Amino acid sequence: MFTLISDSMRTSDNGLIVRLKRAGATFALFVLVMPLLASCGINSIPTYEQQAKAAWAEVQNQYQRRSDLIPNLVATVKGAADFEAKTLEAVVEARAKVGQTQLPPDILTNPEAMKVFEQNQAALTSALSRLLVVSEQYPELKANANYQTLQAQLEGTENRIAVARRDYILAVQQYNTEITTFPGRFWAWLLYSNAKEMAQFTTDEKAATVPAVNFN
Repeated sequence: MFTLISDSMRTSDNGLIVRLKRAGATFALFVLVMPLLASCGINSIPTYEQQAKAAWAEVQNQYQRRSDLIPNLVATVKGAADFEAKTLEAVVEARAKVGQTQLPPDILTNPEAMKVFEQNQAALTSALSRLLVVSEQYPELKANANYQTLQAQLEGTENRIAVARRDYILAVQQYNTEITTFPGRFWAWLLYSNAKEMAQFTTDEKAATVPAVNFN
């Protein structure tokens, strides 16, 4: 009887040892294979996705910065005698339209929503550009320290917007290329089935063009 128990214990111990060896071998294989998988781009898709999302967040941040400057600019310009009411109204309406537009959660993979977002921002850019052009014809505005400060802040923000848009375009291009070419396409099929191409900016030259102003 004791012999049977002893044999049983030895068998159990042997089974445990075998399992431990297998686990050790599996872990060792995992340690060896992971660098190879990493070098093959297994982590590229989520990495590029996060980079594109971060770039998009910066785009939104800079557009919001611009939107926050507009009320003070409008209030300052209103102080100029006989300033064009339609020019101010266009800026106010364009800003309101931007603020009222609800961005869907899937905007980064929704080309139509991205197009609407960009069109609204381009319309605001155009209205602001006209406002600044018209303002140049008012000496009291050009001499107003508050206006000069706001103008400089807006110009700086427009530069930041341009940089943020460029960074987003490059990040999305990298991400979209990764999920549509080998080996990224393979990893997307195998591990990241939810990965979708992200929407790009489509430059609307007509909406962004500064309208001609004739003061004659």
